[in-house]
Amino acid sequence: MDIGQMTETAAAPERKTPPPVWSKRFKRLYAQRHIQIMALLGVAWMIVFNYVPMYGIIIAFKEYNIVKSIAEAPWVGFDHFKEFFQDDNFVNVMKNTLGISLIKLVVGFPLPIIFALFLNEMRSVRFKKAVQTISYLPHFLSWVVLGGILTTWLSDVGIINDVLLALHLIQEPISYLAEPNYFWGIVIASDVWKELGWSAIIYLAAITSISPEMYEAATIDGAGRFQKMWYITLPSIKATISILFILAVGGVLNSNFDQILVLRNALNESASNVIDIYVYQTGMLSGRYSYSTAVGLFKSVIALILLLLANRVTKKLNDTSLF
Repeated sequence: MDIGQMTETAAAPERKTPPPVWSKRFKRLYAQRHIQIMALLGVAWMIVFNYVPMYGIIIAFKEYNIVKSIAEAPWVGFDHFKEFFQDDNFVNVMKNTLGISLIKLVVGFPLPIIFALFLNEMRSVRFKKAVQTISYLPHFLSWVVLGGILTTWLSDVGIINDVLLALHLIQEPISYLAEPNYFWGIVIASDVWKELGWSAIIYLAAITSISPEMYEAATIDGAGRFQKMWYITLPSIKATISILFILAVGGVLNSNFDQILVLRNALNESASNVIDIYVYQTGMLSGRYSYSTAVGLFKSVIALILLLLANRVTKKLNDTSLF
C-alpha cells in the first residue's frame, strides 16, 4: 500500500454502529410512558375481570357445590350439556332467543343506517341537531326506567289503549304485556326506540369523513339526493357497516337480559323465556351453578361460531373483516 492510499484510509470517517432495535423501542416507550401506563391499566382491568374468571368455566364440566372448592368438585363431563338438550324447555328457549334476536337483527340493524342517511340530508342544522338529540336521549335511560314507562303505557288504562279506543281501532282495552303474542313486537319496537339514535351516531361520523368533492361532482353530473346516497354515501361507509354487522351477528344470541327481565311476567312467560332468563333462573334462583354455566358456555360457543362465519363472509364479499 502506497502513501496516498494510507492517507485516504486514515482520512475516511469511521462508520457508527446503529443502535439496536430494542434501544429505539425502549426510547419510544419511555417517551410515551404516560399513554402506555393508561393502556396497561386497561389491559390489567381486562385480565382481572375478563380472563381470570374464565377459570370458573370448568364448573360446566363438574358438579359444583358452593360448600366445596372448584378443585374438589367431581367431574361429570358433558352431562349438563346433554341435560340441557333434553330439557322440555330447550325448544321454547331456543325459539324465543333466536326469534327475538334475528328479528332485531333484520329490523334493528338497517334502521340506524337509513336514519343516518336521511338525517345527513337535512339542510337545517338546528332542526338536525334537535332530531338527533331527541332520538338518542332514550339510550341514556336504563331499562328499569323505560320498563316502568312501557308498563304504564301498555296497561289497560295506559295511553296506548286510550289512543286506540279514541280512534276506534279497538273495541276494548288490551293488556299487551299479558299477551304472549304481543311480547316479541313490544321487545323489538322498544329496543329500536331506545337505540336508534345512538346507533346512528357511528354512521353519521363515518359519513362526515366522505369528501365533499364527490358530492359536488355528482351534482354536476345531475345526480339527485337518492342517487348520491346510493352511489356515494353507502359505498363509502360499507366498511363501517360490515364491522358493525359482524359484531351484531356475534351477539345474535344476546336477547338483552335487562329489557326482557323488566318486561316479562308470568302471563307472557311462554314468549319471554330466552337463554339469558333461563340461565338466571337455573343458576341464581335454583342454585344449579354448574348447569347454568354449561348453558352459558353453549351460548358463547355458538356466538363465537357465528362471529367467525360473519367475519369470513364479509371478508369475501367486500374485503372487510375484524381479523
